[in-house]
Amino acid sequence: MKTIEERIAHATGATRAVRAQRIQSVWSGYGELARYELTGSNVSSVVVKHVQPGREKGFSHQRKLRSYAVEAAWYQDWNSDLPSGCTTARAHAIETLDDGWLFVLDDLNAAGFTGRHHSLDGDRMQSCLRWLAAFHARHLGRAPDGLWPTGTYWHLETRPDELEAMEAGPLKDVAHLIDQRLSNARFQTIVHGDAKPANFCFQPGGDAVAAVDFQYVGGGCGMKDVAYLLQGNTDASEHSAYLDFYFAELRRAVPTAVDFDELESEWRTLYPWAVADFQRFLAGWSPSWRSASSHELKLTEAVIQEVLNT
Repeated sequence: MKTIEERIAHATGATRAVRAQRIQSVWSGYGELARYELTGSNVSSVVVKHVQPGREKGFSHQRKLRSYAVEAAWYQDWNSDLPSGCTTARAHAIETLDDGWLFVLDDLNAAGFTGRHHSLDGDRMQSCLRWLAAFHARHLGRAPDGLWPTGTYWHLETRPDELEAMEAGPLKDVAHLIDQRLSNARFQTIVHGDAKPANFCFQPGGDAVAAVDFQYVGGGCGMKDVAYLLQGNTDASEHSAYLDFYFAELRRAVPTAVDFDELESEWRTLYPWAVADFQRFLAGWSPSWRSASSHELKLTEAVIQEVLNT
C-alpha cells in the first residue's frame, strides 16, 4: 500500500514529498491539514487535507462524513469551472481511502495568498463580497449535482439536535417556515456554505482573495452566504452599504439574460430571512447567541412577525 508521501509525489509529479508543517487539525479531530514540500515537481509545495473520521456513530458523524464526500465532489467536478477573480486552490488529487479522504491541493501561501484574518476591515470585506458575487453569478440556476441539495453548515434539515435544543418560542415555531421561504426563492444558486473570514486567504497589499473549505457547498439563496459573512464581522451601520456593494458586483457578473432587477428585489427581501435562519441555528447551538448585535436580532424579530401575520 502506498504511503501518504508516495501518493502526494505521484499526484504532483514529484520525486519526493516531505511533510514540512502541520497547519491545523480538521474540525472535531477528524484528521489534519499539513504542508508538504516537494522535490522534482513544477510546484514547490502543496497543502494536504487528510481526513480520518474514525468509527463514531450518530447523526452529527454522518453529517460530517457527507460533508467530506461533498468536498471531494466539489474539487473533482466543480472547482475548475470558476470565473476569473474567484480563486480557489487547484486540486492535484482527491482520493477516497479506506480510512477517509486525501485532498492534495495547491499551497495558496506559495501563490501569494498569505494573509489570514478573523475579522475584516472595509477593503477586505469588499474583496470577500466580490468573490461571493462572482461565485453566485457563475452558478445561478444550476442544480447542485453531487453537492448538498441545500448548502450551509447550519441548514435546518441537517441540524435537528440544535432545533431540539432551542428554547420554546416564536423563532423555534417558525423555523421550518423560514427555511421553506428561502428554499422556495425563485433565484437559486450555489452557496459556499461557510463563508467566514477564516475561510478566505488574502494577498497582502492587494484586493485579491481566495476561498477554501467547501464541505458545505450546495444549493441555496445567495443571501445565506452574505448574511453569514456580515454576521458578527461588521458594524450594523455598515450592512446597507455592504449589501449595495455586493449587488453592484453581482450585477456586473450575472448573465445579461437574467432579470437582475427581479433578482435583486427578491434577494434583498430575503436578506433578513437569511439572518433569521442563522440566528435559529445559534439559538440551538450556543446559549450566548443573544450576544449578537441588536440589529440582527431586530431583523430576526421582524421576520418572525411577518411569518406570524401571514
